[in-house]
Amino acid sequence: MASIARLPTGRKQRGFLLALPAVLWLTLFFLLPVLIVFVVSFLSRGRGGVGDLPFTLANYERVITVFGPIITDSIWIAFVTTVICLLVGYPLAFFISTRHDPRMRSLALFMIILPFWTNFLVRTYALQTILGREGIINGVLSGLGLIGEPLSLLNTPEAVILGLVYGYLPFMVLPIYASVERFDFRYVEAAHDLGANDLRAFLRVVLPLTLPGVIAGFILVFIPTIGAFVTPDLLGGTRGIMIGNLIQQQFRGSGNQPLGSALSVVLMAMVMIALLIYVRFGDRES
Repeated sequence: MASIARLPTGRKQRGFLLALPAVLWLTLFFLLPVLIVFVVSFLSRGRGGVGDLPFTLANYERVITVFGPIITDSIWIAFVTTVICLLVGYPLAFFISTRHDPRMRSLALFMIILPFWTNFLVRTYALQTILGREGIINGVLSGLGLIGEPLSLLNTPEAVILGLVYGYLPFMVLPIYASVERFDFRYVEAAHDLGANDLRAFLRVVLPLTLPGVIAGFILVFIPTIGAFVTPDLLGGTRGIMIGNLIQQQFRGSGNQPLGSALSVVLMAMVMIALLIYVRFGDRES
C-alpha cells in the first residue's frame, strides 16, 4: 500500500482509467444484480410471482424450514462429487506429470481437456442415453445374462453424481497437475533416506506440498456442482433435485421470485464460505 501511495499522480490517474472499464463492468453486471437479488429476497410475493411490498423474512424462514433437506442434499451431493473427483483426479494428475515424454504429457492433457470441446448439455444427454433402460449399460448387462430386466439407473442421486463427476473431473485434475509439476521428487528420496515408507512420505511430504492444488481443485469442483441444475434436471428427475433446480423453478413462469432470490442468497453465502476457505488455505505454501 505504501508503494502505491508513492506513485506519481499521473500514473495513478492512468491506472485508474485503465481499470475503469472493468470496474464499471463488474458494478453493472455483478454488484448491481447481486444487490437487486438481495433486496428482492426480503419482499413478499406479488401477482405473477414478482416481488412486492411489504418487506418480510418469511422467504428465509421457508428456505430453512421447507427447503432445508434439499439444501442439505445439495451440499452432500456436491461434497461426494468433489471427493470422487479428488480420488480419481489426484492419481491421474500424478500419472500425467510423471510421464518423461513431453508428447505423452501433452496428449494426456489434451484428452483431459477434450470433453470441453463438446457442449455440456450434449454430453449430459449422451449420459442420459447411456444410463437409460435401453442404454449401453443395460444392454451389456442383459447380453451377459447378469440381469433379467433393465436397471433403473436414471432419475437417481447416483446418476446425478456420475454426471457431475464426468463433467467436472478436469477441474480437479488440472490444478493438481500444476502443483505436482512444481514438486521436487528429491524430497521423497530424502524422506526414504530418513526411514519413511511410501505412505509416510506421501502423508508428510507429497500431500502437504501439493495441498494448494488439491484445495484449488476442491473449490473449482464444489462451487459449480452445488449450484448445478442441468445435470440434476436431466439425470436426477424429481429424486435428484438440488438447490439450483429450486432457483430455476422459482424464476420460471408465475413462480416466486422473492423465494428464488432468498435461495440464491443462501447459495451465494455457501459459495462465499467456500471461497473464504480457499483464500485462507489455498495459497499457503508449506
